[in-house]
Amino acid sequence: MKTQIKKIVFSLLILFAFSCSNVDNNEPIATNKDVYTCGVEYNGTKNVAKVWKNDIATNLSDGTNHAIAKAITVSGDDVYVAGYENNGTSYIAKFWKNGIATNLSDGTNPAYAESIAVSETDVYVAGYEYNGSINVAKVWKNGIATNLSDGTNNAYALSIVVSGTDVYVTGYESNGTNNVAKIWENGIASNLSDGNNDAHAKAITVSGTDVYVAGTETINSNDVAKFWKNGIATNISDGTNDTFANAIIVVGNDVYIVGFEFNGTYNIAKFWKNGIATNLSDGTNYANANSIAVIGSDVYVGGYEFNGAKDVAKFWKNGVPTNVVTDAVLASQAYSIFVD
Repeated sequence: MKTQIKKIVFSLLILFAFSCSNVDNNEPIATNKDVYTCGVEYNGTKNVAKVWKNDIATNLSDGTNHAIAKAITVSGDDVYVAGYENNGTSYIAKFWKNGIATNLSDGTNPAYAESIAVSETDVYVAGYEYNGSINVAKVWKNGIATNLSDGTNNAYALSIVVSGTDVYVTGYESNGTNNVAKIWENGIASNLSDGNNDAHAKAITVSGTDVYVAGTETINSNDVAKFWKNGIATNISDGTNDTFANAIIVVGNDVYIVGFEFNGTYNIAKFWKNGIATNLSDGTNYANANSIAVIGSDVYVGGYEFNGAKDVAKFWKNGVPTNVVTDAVLASQAYSIFVD
């Protein structure tokens, strides 16, 4: 599909970027809140899964094999991260609690943990696992797996949220022709798109009784960023440029979405507040916004930007960028942010 091809091409560009190095000058992080980000840093041969608390880094993997930290949340004094690590043969889905890893899959088939939520003492992880022929969308609760899809078509669980006793997961599943954006509520699937176009749901949040999902649908050969509120779709881009929504949060009556827009040459990191777009990067290099947190009147966005030599993990607070890695010697990317 068009969206998948574009993502693969961009990933290849990232891999080439990782092979370069340069030193940037950057001001140290100054904030009265603790900003947690997770992602990867390239050590010269492998991607190392990492957590940064403000500008202090902690390795989650030892750099022997590729590993990626995809999602982070904090509960009390505990820091939880979901991701995956290669065992030399295939990827193992896992989560780390305060840096201690728990494997969710046995490594027989590739598996990927994409999102994490903690409710009291329960840890929920969403992702997918290859069954030998098809990717199956899954949820792990305290390490116990439940399939969300039946293995007939490729399916991917990408985001999870827990509200009371209800567990909401979003992602997408192929119908044999196109990808269909979906939501699973307590394991019961509902389609967000009709399957006539390729569509991907990337992120989910719950506000009161309302369920919001952010994603992208290919309309007339153009990728359109959108969100669904209780299944009703609203476009947030006009289709002039390919645009992708990666994360969503709702605070009061305000809906915040982050992602990127392709300007014909580069991806521009963006966020939308109630449909009004703000550019986070200037379009002179590739940039991507992956995650968002809102604390009071402050908006934090996690992502990365290519600096001409390599990708640099960063966050934007109210539109002002800060490099997560202050020396930026190694290439890095931030995938998720949490502010406490």
